[in-house]
Amino acid sequence: MIRNPEQIQTLLADVRAFVRERWHPMENTVEQMDHVPDDVVQELRQRGYFGWSIPEAYGGLGLSTEELILAAFELSQASVALRARVGTNTGIGSEALVADGTEAQKQKWLPRMATGELTGCLALTEPDAGSEASNVQTTARREGDEYVLNGRKCYITNAPIADVFTVVAQTDAGSQGSSGLSAFIVERGSPGLRTGPAYKKMGQAGSPVSDVYFEDCRIPADHVIGGQEGVGFKTIMKVLNKQRLHLSALCTGPAIRMLELAIEHTQQRQQFGQPVGNFQLLQAMVADSQTEIFAAKSMILEAARARDRGEDVALTASMCKYFASEMCGRVADRCVQMFGGAGYVADFSPIERYYRDVRLFRLYEGTSQIHQMNIAKLVLRDQRSA
Repeated sequence: MIRNPEQIQTLLADVRAFVRERWHPMENTVEQMDHVPDDVVQELRQRGYFGWSIPEAYGGLGLSTEELILAAFELSQASVALRARVGTNTGIGSEALVADGTEAQKQKWLPRMATGELTGCLALTEPDAGSEASNVQTTARREGDEYVLNGRKCYITNAPIADVFTVVAQTDAGSQGSSGLSAFIVERGSPGLRTGPAYKKMGQAGSPVSDVYFEDCRIPADHVIGGQEGVGFKTIMKVLNKQRLHLSALCTGPAIRMLELAIEHTQQRQQFGQPVGNFQLLQAMVADSQTEIFAAKSMILEAARARDRGEDVALTASMCKYFASEMCGRVADRCVQMFGGAGYVADFSPIERYYRDVRLFRLYEGTSQIHQMNIAKLVLRDQRSA
């Protein structure tokens, strides 16, 4: 759903120019610093990038799903740190509030998230609750006008720099599975909340990830999202269905960028008296990569339009995330191959960094294997009910 074609084209042109003119020249610096410079964050705030999917009533752009996907295609043609710095606010960091927050909760947090004054994150994963997301062990006990949280979250993107945490915790100790889970907003500075040091990771330098600890962490009772216990898992599934489409687009942008770099290299690199891009075996890799990128974009846009029409996209979102993340990995591997030795050496090209960065896409927000299981389950369920 494109609400205003001229407006979205202006936004896409702005993002494209920022990525190519500002971000690409600083990617090595961001990796070396393992930090996005403050002046760049301020520029992102001024451009409104933190509020893309936050409704206009709360200071955001209120992008439709299709518009968000188009913007994500452009933003992610860069090292992952750029997307990660703003992506939690435009995705999993704010979406629970957008989907199910009370009006008071939306008014309190969304405007400051839209401007980037606050950075949000989703604290769902635990040591024993990853693929089995309903196995959350963090507890939230009601005591008068407060909840007391205890537990540990892990692999939380932006946790070291987050100001607000969307936290899933068990509020009914006697319940089984997802029925007793509730979602909360926990602010940085809440007594008993602390974050661990940023992990040392394979890739995605500049995107800090760490543990989050709740040790008798006290928060006001009105911080339960939607004002209701026991529906937190449903809220998070709403978040993830949209975010899987968003992430699918964010997997596709790096593939576009890597192929662009590889094609440029194959036109310049000379062997046997001609550019290596003239050789058919390299052209086959170009053809396979371009075809898969086109397929991913087509799938994601169709699913985004379906969500904008109000359709159930649980199946299509899962298929998009599975295909796009695996596609990106295949394109990354081909592009390293097209670069040859220069693709393995960081001194000669950024492909080595992109290769490491995109490996995580096949793991988070549902591993490829979990999505395969989910896709099959939903297809078989529909077949039985037909």
